[in-house]
Amino acid sequence: MIDAAKIIQILECTIVIEQKKSKCDYALPTAPTDDQIAEIETKVNEIIRMHLPVTIEFLSQEEAKGTFNLDKLPDDASETLRIVKVGEYDACPCIGLHVENTSEIGVFKILSYDYNEGTLRLRFKLQEA
Repeated sequence: MIDAAKIIQILECTIVIEQKKSKCDYALPTAPTDDQIAEIETKVNEIIRMHLPVTIEFLSQEEAKGTFNLDKLPDDASETLRIVKVGEYDACPCIGLHVENTSEIGVFKILSYDYNEGTLRLRFKLQEA
């Protein structure tokens, strides 16, 4: 059985955040059930409500190599990477804009999902609380 808390902690994922609708792709060995999808939404909202601080630190590519997957960095990426940390919960190299703490995000709502050939795609929206 897939644990929803583990799904949202999987490191091998692709996330695209847009104003109207966003998506996350996760590599999973089996398709989650409808109940597990609902549990994911609940767990994500619990984490958002924790008011986790969002902080930034800088690492060289060499320092980041052992911790982060740098395969998708462009060839001309700077030697110094910006690492965005969400409390002690998550960290990743990122160039995007970020909130100061998770409570600013609002409510996470899964709009739809599908599972195909080992990939779970969640389509979601962030709404005002």
